[in-house]
Amino acid sequence: MKYVASLGGQEVEIEINGEDEIIVDGERYAIDFRSIAGQPVYSLLINGRSYEALVQLSEEGSEVLLQGQLFLISVDDERQRRLRQTSGPQLTERGEFHLKSPMPGLIISVSVREGQEVARGDRMIILESMKMQNELKSPRDGIIRSLRVKSGDNVEHHQVLLTVG
Repeated sequence: MKYVASLGGQEVEIEINGEDEIIVDGERYAIDFRSIAGQPVYSLLINGRSYEALVQLSEEGSEVLLQGQLFLISVDDERQRRLRQTSGPQLTERGEFHLKSPMPGLIISVSVREGQEVARGDRMIILESMKMQNELKSPRDGIIRSLRVKSGDNVEHHQVLLTVG
């Protein structure tokens, strides 16, 4: 599985290549990564060098305390990145926003109704694709102007699911 990690505006591609190896931007590293006693403290061996890190989740991503420095890291898998990329450029603060399906799939649930007010980050739809459930959230505050799907509907890539005005 490939991931994209963002740190301070810089992105790196990470591929997990088995339990003991990762590839970061094309460079291979031998690793061992284990939680210590079920705590958010991890023992990390990279190419034979030992590190200890405290990892905690926050709303913005993962906070990692490593060698006395605190890093805020955002990590997306390929699917999450695709979801973010397809919904990002369409966003406008005024007018209507058309939420489109980022991939073909099955609508598992619809959490909103026409005329309902939504806030940025509110879950609106759960879309299942390739046996993974993806939460589609409101990118801004608004009112649901049009709802074009219901639970159980199959949808195509880029199909408009709802409109926020």
